[in-house]
This record gives sequence, structure tokens and C-alpha cells, in this order.
Amino acid sequence: MSALTGAALEEARAEAQAMYRALRDRKERLDDDSIDVILRGARSHYAWKDTPVPEGVLETIYEITAAGATSMNCCPSRFIFVTSDEGKQRLAKSLKDKNVDKMMSAPVTVILAYDLDFWQQLPFLFPHEDRRPFFEGKTAYIEDTAFRNSTLQGAYFTIAARALGLDVGAMSGFSNEIVDKEFFADKNWKSNFLINLGYADESALFQKLPRFPFDEVCSYL
Repeated sequence: MSALTGAALEEARAEAQAMYRALRDRKERLDDDSIDVILRGARSHYAWKDTPVPEGVLETIYEITAAGATSMNCCPSRFIFVTSDEGKQRLAKSLKDKNVDKMMSAPVTVILAYDLDFWQQLPFLFPHEDRRPFFEGKTAYIEDTAFRNSTLQGAYFTIAARALGLDVGAMSGFSNEIVDKEFFADKNWKSNFLINLGYADESALFQKLPRFPFDEVCSYL
């Protein structure tokens, strides 16, 4: 993919602006129930119904997630959907004991990983100019950019899944080293966190834990 120039660039910009205006005209904001579904009333889940998640739904979740912004459109996340018994057994090696049942009972567990070679794809993802020199040979900057933006994409993924009617339970109680060795030995990828995905058994829920009020954690300058 090469960057657009001249009249083609102007046409593409005008089209993008018109599409955004049309979207805002159709839907100025989400209604309160929709906001509750994706965040305010949403919960992290640990118990699951035995209901499979169709592959088409997973593909739609990814499509929505991929539309979210990342720095320089770097898109470093890689998503491994673990659904088979074999895959689950391999993943279980990395989990703390208390998390094994949570993962095994979920219809899908997503390994959210990031590709440390993401920057080599920037000519496709960010065709306006070659940004590869920003990263070449800069190991710490590559790691920082990949980790930060994959975490951001993990948040997009969570919201997208909830928006499509699924429930989510993110997990960090596992060994990244074991996951990376088990699943990414032949890749320059690193695991970030896990996301259990499916249709929750809400009878396992307890009361929602407190959050800080605005005045304690927010300020104006």
C-alpha cells in the first residue's frame, strides 16, 4: 500500500470527513443502557455457561477491535483464540492453580500477545512516511510501544466483546514466560494478558467493588 497524494488524497479525506459527520448525525451518543453493557454495569466473570462462541462472532470482535486507534496505527496485538482441549491443557501449564478452572470452563480464552516486529509492517499500516527508522535498533522503545498499544487494544477487545453480547474475564495470574515458551517459541511475540470469553453464569457474581470518586483521582490544571 502506498500513500495517497494529490486529488486522490483530497478525495479520501473528504470522504472520511463526510462518513464521520454522517455517523454523528445518526448516533450522537450511546444511550445509558448501552454504556452500562460495555462498562458501567459490566462485570469481570469467572464462571461460564456451556455455550459455544461462534467463530464468526470472534471475527467480528476482532474487526471492531482493529478499528481502534493505536500510535502510528502500529497494531501490535496478536490474538490467539484457545478453544480446543489440547490448547487449554497447554495453557493450563502457565496458570496459577486458582485460575485453572476459570480458564478451562470458559468457551474461549484469548492470549493477547504483541509482536515485537510490528514496526516492520509500518509501510503498510502507516504509508504516509517510513517510520521504521524510529524503531530500528531501539529495543526498549519497541517493547514499550508494543506493550502499551497491545494493552490498549485489549481494552478495545473487551468493550467490543461486551457490545456483541458476550461476557469477559481478563486474567493476569499466569506465567508470561511459560506462555511465550509454549506458544511463541518460533515467533518474536510476547504475551500480555489472558481474556476468558463466553456467556457468563451470573450466579457466581458478588457485589461490585468500589471505585474512587472523581474528586479523589481527577484534577484540573
